[in-house]
Amino acid sequence: MSAPDTPARLPADSVAQPVAQPVARLLLVDDHPLVRDGLRMRLEAADLSVVGEAGNADEALALAESLEPDLALMDVGMNGMNGIALAGVFHERFPGIRVLMLSMHDNVEYVTQAVRAGASGYLLKDSPASEIVRAIGAVLAGHTFFSEGLAARMIHASAAASPLDRLTPRERDILDALAEGLSSKQIAQQTGLSVRTVETHRLNLKRKLDIEGQAELIKFAVEHRRR
Repeated sequence: MSAPDTPARLPADSVAQPVAQPVARLLLVDDHPLVRDGLRMRLEAADLSVVGEAGNADEALALAESLEPDLALMDVGMNGMNGIALAGVFHERFPGIRVLMLSMHDNVEYVTQAVRAGASGYLLKDSPASEIVRAIGAVLAGHTFFSEGLAARMIHASAAASPLDRLTPRERDILDALAEGLSSKQIAQQTGLSVRTVETHRLNLKRKLDIEGQAELIKFAVEHRRR
């Protein structure tokens, strides 16, 4: 009588291993070193990766270009170019980098200005670490995020606003160019941007306007073209 077959065993190195998720790369922008130190420690304690720190707009722009972070946490009230203005420059030059504003000011007007400049969220500096981590996750997933005390007021303000009010000046220019029938390559030539940057702006337009496809985006552009 023959012995029962022994079940075949896979080599240890052939067993599927869980795929590690990439760690988000963060850039901190604040003109107070002690604030940056405290924020970095809170983020690193949550297993987030801080790849660079900047104390002013020039440093932030240089690091954004060299490090290509996924997200910049940016102080609103910096000396020189403030965070809201810098968020606008980031949105223009690096639309693939999400911007999350940090501020001491619980002011809806500041929040509105930041969103119009291209920021994806606004947090108060005294927010608990858990809320900062949730905000980073939400923004990187393509959503907006506001501190708990601001969220209800922003919902009320956005309900009364036109969808076009959420767009930055550059996004509005690209929307008009789409209405004229221009391709991404033609828009890039017209604006001096790269084709990749124009494509990122188009993705942001669809997200902000809650539009799914390119045909629907172009239809919206034609209907809302500035005369």
